[in-house]
Amino acid sequence: MLSFLRRRKTGDNNATEQPSEVIHQQKTVPDSEQNVASSGNGPEPTLVLAKTRFSTWTYVALFVILDIIGVGLLQWGVTISSSRVALSSPLIGFWGFISSMWSEGRFVFILNLIILSMIYLIILMICNRFWVASPIFLTICAGVAVAEHLKAVSRYEAIMPADLNFLQSNTGNIVSFLPAGAQWTIVWAVVSIVVLIALCVFINRMDLRRGRVFTTSDKRIGAICRVMFILVPAMALTLFAQSVSTVGTWSYSMSKTMGDIPSMWDSVYDAQRNGTLVAFMRQLNPKVMDEPSGYSEANMKKVAKRYQQEAEQINTSRSSYLNDSTVIYVLSESFSDPTRVPGISINKDPMPNIRSIKQQTTSGLMLSSGYGGGTANLEFQQITGLSMANFDASLTSPYQQLVPSLSWTPTINQIWGSSKNSLAFHPYESSMYSRAVNYKKFGFSNFYTLDGENQIQYQNKIDQSPYVSDESAYNSALGKITSGNTSQFLQIITMQNHMPYNNWYNNNEFKVTASTGASALGSDETMSIDTYAKGVSITDTATKSFLNSLNAIDKPITVVFYGDHLPGIYTTAGADANNSLALHETDYFIWSNDASTSSDTKLQGSNFSSPNFFMAQTAEHMNAKVSPYLAFLTQLHSKIAAMEPPVVNQIQGWDRIPEGQTIYLDNSGNPMDATTFDAKTKQLVNDYKLIQYDITAGNHYLQGTGFMTAPSKASEEKAAKAAAAKAAKEAQKAAEKQSASQQAQPSESTTSSSSESSAGQTSTSGK
Repeated sequence: MLSFLRRRKTGDNNATEQPSEVIHQQKTVPDSEQNVASSGNGPEPTLVLAKTRFSTWTYVALFVILDIIGVGLLQWGVTISSSRVALSSPLIGFWGFISSMWSEGRFVFILNLIILSMIYLIILMICNRFWVASPIFLTICAGVAVAEHLKAVSRYEAIMPADLNFLQSNTGNIVSFLPAGAQWTIVWAVVSIVVLIALCVFINRMDLRRGRVFTTSDKRIGAICRVMFILVPAMALTLFAQSVSTVGTWSYSMSKTMGDIPSMWDSVYDAQRNGTLVAFMRQLNPKVMDEPSGYSEANMKKVAKRYQQEAEQINTSRSSYLNDSTVIYVLSESFSDPTRVPGISINKDPMPNIRSIKQQTTSGLMLSSGYGGGTANLEFQQITGLSMANFDASLTSPYQQLVPSLSWTPTINQIWGSSKNSLAFHPYESSMYSRAVNYKKFGFSNFYTLDGENQIQYQNKIDQSPYVSDESAYNSALGKITSGNTSQFLQIITMQNHMPYNNWYNNNEFKVTASTGASALGSDETMSIDTYAKGVSITDTATKSFLNSLNAIDKPITVVFYGDHLPGIYTTAGADANNSLALHETDYFIWSNDASTSSDTKLQGSNFSSPNFFMAQTAEHMNAKVSPYLAFLTQLHSKIAAMEPPVVNQIQGWDRIPEGQTIYLDNSGNPMDATTFDAKTKQLVNDYKLIQYDITAGNHYLQGTGFMTAPSKASEEKAAKAAAAKAAKEAQKAAEKQSASQQAQPSESTTSSSSESSAGQTSTSGK
């Protein structure tokens, strides 16, 4: 590349451009000129750029260098130095991304390099000009990187496929989403691109090949080669993107082999850890579930009719309505009774209040699909009534892989009508699990978190804990419960007991030891359990206080409280596969305040459950009328107490749903064998798959059928008025018809008399 730097005389201005074969030869200078130059009397020679012909290997080397720069730009986009809250995921820079090759044996940097090189190659083959394709390629990389950076800074979220739909519908409002100082980032990017283009134009003039990649004399061969180099990488990229998220495919296996570790609870961390391109492509085409046998519009109409009849039958014995009460769902982070964990003993009961509440109201144990993680999956099941057990093993995080692309998202809060009646509270980042986007799609008017416009009111922390206390979360929700007759749906996702558990609390009175005959606990395990037990105790007290405050409100309120999963700290117990179920059972209860007609209700058959059944159980606890969908869930829960995908005693890895058979439990907590289900249960399980497929991956045949519509007092009064009006109208028509019939009878009688009179006259005349 330095061969075009030559020493030439300033007076040699008349030299014409020479062929490339001659340009490398030393130019002969007359002796007279040499004498002048050596004597020092003439002008000094200067360094002048001369043209040269770039070799193919030069292009190859530059291609690799620019490809690395492109990956570096994309990684810069998601590399931010800090966030508004203390994150449990470390921030990884570009060097950390590269160094993971030798420090962790992960080659996702190479994988991203290969993917980006295919895009670069396609652009290069289209242009067939290296110095045209390269600035286009780097401009695209820089543009995406800037967009990633601005989104990460403003919302701590990486760009996802759903954002492309947002751009189509909100292009005119995009400026309103830019963070402060964004203009300078954009200006620097534009300036850099302009400089890059100028540099490429200059080098293009110095390159005698003008950046031509193919310079064969036969243009047809060149064209065929270029088409091949466009089609092959394009097909490879398409096939990779279509299947990289699907378990068992070649691209999934390739991605895993090269070190891809999906971390979808945090899209920024996922992009930092696995590369922006891999993290993005993994969400382009997730496999939701296989189409169930018999799925058709006709069959879905039969399903809707079947459970419409079930709903009508259930509703004949129920007198209340769900949306006549305020309902609050509390997902208590990592909450479970540590005294149930096999092999450990704690010196003091950490949850006496909740234990007492459970004895007095509908309650039991919840089968969780997660251990040490997977919060959003339990939350998704609770709010939709769908089950992770029905999804494909590849769908590990519906909040990020599924919900953003759904056009129909029926959720329980929609029973309360207007979005202003649905509020959510989460004292952490709104971007975690893409909740901010999803809750808006679910129909929540406000999602109160630690960032953004709707910041949660109370943000107190306890001692050295990095997380907002449950008391603060509860108080923030209490402040938004409206007075008067307006009913609301509130969703609270707490953070206080989130991992890690690093001796946060002062004067911790809880001490854990190994049970008699059990294996000894490690020091780190002991510290974590001690810390966790104290956190459970604090939650226990705060929850009791929260319910007392709700009891003081003179309007019906029902609370559904549940722990999402156990903390991933029970190393000793987790080493024994026989403890799998025990490490996947959390506590739940459904409670109503004194102003509710369902106060002190304790349903039978609630010993075990899973979050997909909570909405049906809530309606049953409240003696509330149900939609066909809730009638279906009620019927299924009467046959199967709890259901979840296979579970393992490992912290949720976001890799895939574990292999094995779906777990079904009866009301005593005993595993059920699906092959022994009776005909009714088999039909319910099959109908569940049909319903879930129709909502998430099918043609939405159930939408608009009223399948999701729960009765309300207003709707039934309206229906009663309509029925009365219809009956009155029919009665009026009947009366009018009867009146017309009565009027016709005298006329017929008169006609008959006239005929008889005429006949008599005729007879007389004959005589």
